[in-house]
Amino acid sequence: MIPIAPHLTVFFQSRLAVERCVSSNTSDSYAYAFRLLLEYASNRLNVPPSQLHLEQIDAPMVVDFLSHLETARANSPGSRNARLAAIKSFMHFMEFREPSAMEHIRRILSIPPKKAETRLVKHLTVEEMQAILNTPEPTGWDGLRDRAMLHLCFAAGLRVSELVGLRLADVTLQPHACIVVHGKGRKERCLPLWKVTTTALRSWLAIRGTSLASEVFLNARGQTMTRSGFEYILEKHVRTASSSCPSLLTKHVSPHVLRHTCALTVLQATKDLRKVALWLGHAHMQTAEIYTRVDPSVKLEALEAMVAPKLRTGRFKATDKLIASLAPHIMRSSKMP
Repeated sequence: MIPIAPHLTVFFQSRLAVERCVSSNTSDSYAYAFRLLLEYASNRLNVPPSQLHLEQIDAPMVVDFLSHLETARANSPGSRNARLAAIKSFMHFMEFREPSAMEHIRRILSIPPKKAETRLVKHLTVEEMQAILNTPEPTGWDGLRDRAMLHLCFAAGLRVSELVGLRLADVTLQPHACIVVHGKGRKERCLPLWKVTTTALRSWLAIRGTSLASEVFLNARGQTMTRSGFEYILEKHVRTASSSCPSLLTKHVSPHVLRHTCALTVLQATKDLRKVALWLGHAHMQTAEIYTRVDPSVKLEALEAMVAPKLRTGRFKATDKLIASLAPHIMRSSKMP
């Protein structure tokens, strides 16, 4: 029997953190997936999680666990697939550590992901985005900070982790304003800034003050802004902006919605998916294809480039006896004033 606890420790401390250099968000997501799996297996087998063995986490157990996520926890197919991806990543790791369990591992790796609905990405209109950007009052410390954060998150299409993790050393204002973004998968990209974004950022840095934190954006206690902190600030300003832009009341505006809005802005301006992928820091251009489904301008260009078939024309002729008998009455009624 192979105890699973020591292998999980090496998986998180060595495999993910050192060998694959995954982000803290990915590591946290994997940890949460295994917490759910181990708790489910522990309750089902009546064994403490620390005493579970690899052989007990077999393919039927994993399939039942995935079904449990969708039924008892009401997880979407996307969340279910994310948990399965974490389990498979660990099983690939175990292939080399425990070759004797290869057949057991292969059965788990053969579990297919569930097909999920491909929905249109949520985004904001130009008017909605402008209403949110206009909300912070640029007269105080927090107003200038919020304005700079919102402008930068939208203009650069940043993930929330990239925004709150942006460091002072990553910002260049002269001679050309740009930022260095430390993105997903330890990939870096350099992005130029609009003049309005540069102005907002410069105004914030002028009053930011000194702090031990190296990040650009701080909370009210002078510490690094957190993910939940920015989400709270965004929600507050969206709520205020909805008074002047009522359509915001029907939308759930998350930080990632600002990123999607930026992607569509770039696509509509350039008509080039490669530039969208480069701007957002996507590893593959195919990832940016989701924006072509929601942008009507791309489809309108295709429609205008095609030659439409001709429509056959002609006058309607009554073939039914009842309709034919009504024809004289219809003619007389058309002549009436």
